[in-house]
Amino acid sequence: MKRITVIILALLLLIPVLVNVSAVEVEEPSTSGVASILYCPNINKVLYSHNENKTMKMASTTKLMTSLITLEEAKKDNKIVTFTRDMIEEGSSMYLKVGEQVTLEDLCTGMLLPSGNDAATAAAVTIGGSKEKFADLMNKRAKEIGMKNTHFVTPSGLDDENHYSTAYDMALLMKECIKNKKFREISACKGRPVNFVKPKDKVVTYINHNRLLSTYEYCISGKTGYTKSAGRCLVTAAEKNGIILIAVTLSDKSDWNDHISMYDYGFSKVHSKVFNKKVITQDIVGGKKDRTSLNLNRETFFTLNSRDRYKERILIPPFAYAPIKKGDSAGTVEYIKNGKVVERRPITYKEDIDYNGSKKSFWDFLKELF
Repeated sequence: MKRITVIILALLLLIPVLVNVSAVEVEEPSTSGVASILYCPNINKVLYSHNENKTMKMASTTKLMTSLITLEEAKKDNKIVTFTRDMIEEGSSMYLKVGEQVTLEDLCTGMLLPSGNDAATAAAVTIGGSKEKFADLMNKRAKEIGMKNTHFVTPSGLDDENHYSTAYDMALLMKECIKNKKFREISACKGRPVNFVKPKDKVVTYINHNRLLSTYEYCISGKTGYTKSAGRCLVTAAEKNGIILIAVTLSDKSDWNDHISMYDYGFSKVHSKVFNKKVITQDIVGGKKDRTSLNLNRETFFTLNSRDRYKERILIPPFAYAPIKKGDSAGTVEYIKNGKVVERRPITYKEDIDYNGSKKSFWDFLKELF
């Protein structure tokens, strides 16, 4: 009897261990911020939020918009900016001196890494003619992005009663920012040198305030912000297995930890299926080449349901007649989710193949084939 009792007790002790092993999902985060959001642009879904539409001050995360507009302008004309007295601004700085010269692109390094208010104001005055006129450009761009509860007044993010946004709107802004290759390049740097135009021998390496670049391996971009009334503000982006997540916290004393916990949760929820690039060959009849290759582009699909199954079906004939033009349709690739076709993409030729009458006829080709 004692032996049976010991066996039963041992089995009961094993039960909670078995339950814990099977529970692999990450719990929904609980953030310390007044407002926060975790957003996945791949599937256009909010994965976690708290007061995401509450209008609040966003401090220097404002410079996301300022740098985006500046980089778009710099792509057209990367002007050399001479720093003047009306560009001097209080607060955080890249320490420009009156008379010094840098390019618009380098002003973005000063904005995104050390959060230079002087850099933001210099860009605003250069592009807009004044801070007020540049704010008009910021608000116009915000409408284009879909930021419905945002109003910009200053290019730097210094406090103003009419300068506000929401966690959701700032997530949309970051989504737009990381589409810009130059923005991603600059904001991903832990440190970046600026070679001054004047004085010519001046080179300053600026350090990024975004600590997540060093403490979280999947972080690809971000912008910090702080004023006494706005509190600690942080907007970051992370990427893992093709999945991009954007985290925003406003007035959050534990922002670094909260962003990591949101990312851990998000990456446990969103799943990706990657179809790697493939090379397919097709026989050519009557051409100067007997065979050509067709490349399928790499495709990635995203889902919140880990049970979703994706397949790829390639539909091309076994041979084609010359002549063939680059870009002509060669067939179709179908992507199938849980048995249903969810997307079709054309497969095209990547080269011209001219007709060659001296080559084998179609009937010769059939004889060899069979």
